[in-house]
Amino acid sequence: MASINNIKVDHLIGKQVGTSTIMKELGRGSMAIVFIAFQQTLKRKIALKILPKSLLTSTASDRFQQEAEAAAILSHPNIIPIYEVGESDEFLFMSMQLVQGNDLSQYIRNAQKQIIPSRRILPLSFSIQIIIQVLDALGYAHSQDIVHRDIKPANILIEKHTKRPLISDFGTVKFVRGEVLGGKMILGTPLYMAPEQISRSAVDGRADLYAVGTMLFQMIVEKLPIPNYDSLKSLFKHKQKEKAGIFLKRPSQLNPDLNENMDHIIQKAIAYDPAHRYASSDEFIKALKLYQKNCLKKKEG
Repeated sequence: MASINNIKVDHLIGKQVGTSTIMKELGRGSMAIVFIAFQQTLKRKIALKILPKSLLTSTASDRFQQEAEAAAILSHPNIIPIYEVGESDEFLFMSMQLVQGNDLSQYIRNAQKQIIPSRRILPLSFSIQIIIQVLDALGYAHSQDIVHRDIKPANILIEKHTKRPLISDFGTVKFVRGEVLGGKMILGTPLYMAPEQISRSAVDGRADLYAVGTMLFQMIVEKLPIPNYDSLKSLFKHKQKEKAGIFLKRPSQLNPDLNENMDHIIQKAIAYDPAHRYASSDEFIKALKLYQKNCLKKKEG
């Protein structure tokens, strides 16, 4: 079976694709390759994502098209905009904003490599500000009846100079008023997936809030307190069955700078039952801003 890592792309350098010319490869995902390209019409560098037809399945094609359609109708400063979508003899493609910076997972990895233990955790004020902006973008997407379903640090790009987060990869998106993409397939990333996603139950915006709560937890502790699962199946089973969740300790037990109020915020976000989570992104944001006001500023003062 063909693999994305085995796809040769040297012949694509300099090739005209849509209104852009491919310059160099930027990275690879599970099904797509991303290039830096130059858009002649607006004289700017952009990111160009291609899905080789040699890897094409009906599901992969649908996901690619779904991502383009979802992102194209969303206009928000914290969501990467799509510029163009098309098809060539070799691949499907979409062009989008080129973000100068790293994704959030790289920020987390860089922090974990610090020699001084206290620096192995992202600053709390930075983490909360990033999460608030992500939640604002998700709240907007949810208002358009779109659920992302794969929120994780690797899908949050951080602009180098402004530190503005931008959500990417709407390939597992669900249109609330439409059909669930993938039918019986489980779409998402296991650690961040809400229990109802794993059990293939009805999914709404609260599944994204679960993922954000897990991501926030990861940002503010040195290492997530989870068991060493021997397989993906055991993680899935634990998430489906254990209403207490997969985390063995509370955030404040792992980071002395955290107030117990942060435990309550994260626990509510990652509650097993969606009815026990925040009802909306706005409600989650209000809790974080209250923490900033009553806990973070007092500590800084």
